[in-house]
Amino acid sequence: MPVAVVTDSTAYLPSEVVARYGIEVVPLYVVLAGHSGREGEEITPGDVARALTTRGQQVSTSRPTPGDFVAAYRRQLAAGADRVVSVHLSAELSSTCDAARLAAAQVGEHVVTVLDSRSAAMGTGFAVLAAARCAAEGGDAGEVAAVAERTAARTRTFFVVDTLEHLRRGGRIGAAASLLGTALAVKPVLHVADGQVVPLERVRTSARALARLVQRAAEAAGGPGASFAVHHLAAPDRAAKLASELQRAVPGLRELFVSELGAAIGAHVGPGAVGVVVTPAEDGDRG
Repeated sequence: MPVAVVTDSTAYLPSEVVARYGIEVVPLYVVLAGHSGREGEEITPGDVARALTTRGQQVSTSRPTPGDFVAAYRRQLAAGADRVVSVHLSAELSSTCDAARLAAAQVGEHVVTVLDSRSAAMGTGFAVLAAARCAAEGGDAGEVAAVAERTAARTRTFFVVDTLEHLRRGGRIGAAASLLGTALAVKPVLHVADGQVVPLERVRTSARALARLVQRAAEAAGGPGASFAVHHLAAPDRAAKLASELQRAVPGLRELFVSELGAAIGAHVGPGAVGVVVTPAEDGDRG
């Protein structure tokens, strides 16, 4: 494949999609009980969920090293790629993109294009998937990068957490910090805007919060042909219910992925978190 696509482990693409398109995934690191391990390889979502519900346990995360990215880019080039497009977690939430750019400077910025998705989880993942599909169809590096940027720009991410505490501890709470004083009285519906976690609205119950996720996602879809992802951490039943309600609420959806958040994002949202990512169809793709 002339153009290779690289991302980081927070995109949470289904493993079969990664394999089908030959996407290279560079893992973040998660520090748990004093041990640092690669997300998805050495530390699992279950490990993080258990740690966050154990008194006194702390979980932290760190970006891949520039060397990790250099190795990934060189592997892809050695395997026959002419160019690399590397799409990553919002720079407002992590310095992962910075590490990728440092690596690109070493390998050659004329060879590696690094993009900030300004999002997280499948908010990044759908941009990566669009890039990989374009590359598989023979798109050049400019076309692959452009479709990733367009997809990221129109993708929306909505989520609900059981507590804002994990976001506060990790420094990822952004404008949602304004909700901390009333967090016990409300269930905040959050979203990712301009790369940051931002409060969207407040509701009184978990059931109402889930209903609002469905409504917001359906509105964002804007019609048939949209793609959805449902994420959760240690809440498979809530995720399954959310997916089922989305299928009823949004006719003609293109695809729907359901997956557990990995350790790096899970550490910041906590057990019980559920979310929906929606990418509306481009105008020419609505059916």
